[in-house]
Amino acid sequence: MPPSVFTAHTPETAPAAARPTIEGVRRKLGWLPAPVGLMAESPELLAGFLTASRHFESSGLDPLEREVVVLTVAGRNECHVCVALHTATLTRLGADPDLIDTLRAGTPLSDPRLEALRRFTLAVLDHRGAVPDDEVRAFLAAGYQPRHALDVVLGVGTYTISTFANRLTAAPLDPPLAAYAWQPATDA
Repeated sequence: MPPSVFTAHTPETAPAAARPTIEGVRRKLGWLPAPVGLMAESPELLAGFLTASRHFESSGLDPLEREVVVLTVAGRNECHVCVALHTATLTRLGADPDLIDTLRAGTPLSDPRLEALRRFTLAVLDHRGAVPDDEVRAFLAAGYQPRHALDVVLGVGTYTISTFANRLTAAPLDPPLAAYAWQPATDA
């Protein structure tokens, strides 16, 4: 349940500036995800996230690579909603179930190129963008271009917005995503 200070808005209860945005999301998906309703409290946050997301979707990374970035950020930031949603996306893309399971576990990927992307995404997060030269070189040696390094930064920024907002508002997992539920691993 979201903390009492946050409202899970509908198109009828949202601030006027957010109504067209959440109605557009509802039309596109056929339902209104709870995190969108919660983000609608700040029309600027919601519009900013959705705009950044659209730009990330048109970046130089292919759909599978973008999902590697998103699930890496979502797992690191422990956002159960984003992990579930992007697990569903990977499933729709026909991604290998082992790849999905490994990304959800936050462990090294068997595909060397995707693993280089995952590691670079973690380096961007861990070093707050000041990625050491050897890690940049390893990323480029895997076949990525300097442009892709900046595309990763765009993905990290975009999904930091949503993961932080979802955690702050305690966004619940919507029923259509229940089959993809995820919880962070606990240290034993």
